[in-house]
Amino acid sequence: MTNDTSAVVVVGSGMAAWTLIREFRKLDRQTPVTLVTRDSGDFYSKPMLSNALASGKSPADLVNTSGTAMAQQLAVEMRNHTHVLAIDTAAHSISTDRGPIGYGRLVLALGADPVTLPMQGNAAKRVLSVNDLRDYTAFRTALERGKRVVIIGAGLIGCEFANDLAAAGYAVDMIDPANHALGRLLPAAAGEHLQQALTRAGVRFHLATTVQRIDEANDGLSVVLANGERLTGDVVLSAVGLRPRIALAQGAGLHTARGIVVDRQLQTSSPGIYALGDAAEVEGQVLPYVLPLMAAARTLAAHLAGQPAALRYPAMPVAVKTPAMPLVVSPPAAGASGQWQITSEPEGMDARFVGDDGALLGFALAGSATTRKAALQKMLPALIA
Repeated sequence: MTNDTSAVVVVGSGMAAWTLIREFRKLDRQTPVTLVTRDSGDFYSKPMLSNALASGKSPADLVNTSGTAMAQQLAVEMRNHTHVLAIDTAAHSISTDRGPIGYGRLVLALGADPVTLPMQGNAAKRVLSVNDLRDYTAFRTALERGKRVVIIGAGLIGCEFANDLAAAGYAVDMIDPANHALGRLLPAAAGEHLQQALTRAGVRFHLATTVQRIDEANDGLSVVLANGERLTGDVVLSAVGLRPRIALAQGAGLHTARGIVVDRQLQTSSPGIYALGDAAEVEGQVLPYVLPLMAAARTLAAHLAGQPAALRYPAMPVAVKTPAMPLVVSPPAAGASGQWQITSEPEGMDARFVGDDGALLGFALAGSATTRKAALQKMLPALIA
């Protein structure tokens, strides 16, 4: 093992990792960069996984550039199909199943894992989650069994998959313990507005209930709900959220909370080790969306290149990919004091969260109202100023 005190080692090969490396190479073409990933390293847009079916894109179509080509373009030494086992902060090295790798600076772009709900029944292990291209390939293969899909979770990813599947001709049932769709992001009226649009598209909702068990049945998979309903599907997809991957950081003694805690230079509690993307937590916030990821990648690239940089998150609305009812959401900060002001329109809905002082703190725009996104975004406070 050689230790280059300037070398940058990046663990992970998702959008966060490759975006960081691309931004870093704009500033520094000389510093050695090694990327370590447990998969192929191919570059693709993870958000496209939830709306590829109706557009006729196969898993292979979603790959923008192979990992090998990315490594060549960006002058990166890639160690793909390599699992990182531990970090030795004293020795400035990581141990892998293919031997140790020394680093000068280490970047953890580890991503997140799907939350797994405890399930009863002899088919519980057949529940699928989609978190990367390999998962999506398995999901597409499973869809060959039939046209009935049960989705657990009516959040952002669940609703996007439901819209995509319904548009592609699948029968979709959605289950969620909340009383309306996108319960964590939308006020009830806006969630019900989306729900009505997806219902018109063919999605059937089963709300205020949970899954009790999943069993094999002669006609597919039997899904029994807490309210007594029994659904039958050919595929069951779980979309109940993500949990940042922090075990590797915890094993190295790094400070973690929900995610790997970093400062505004994306540095962890251990000097020379950084984190970004779905696994990172900045000032109490874990934001598993594209725009925060891009902002973090640019900031860290500048810092690694020796330039002064501090992460700033402006207001960054999230576009929900539900063509049945397009949505743009910028939820108010947790604990914000105020109230929703909602205006229904013939082709949409305008919901604004207004603070006690009259300031705009968040919004949810549906359908025709999404054209106001840019104007309202300018009125919102920064997430991290």
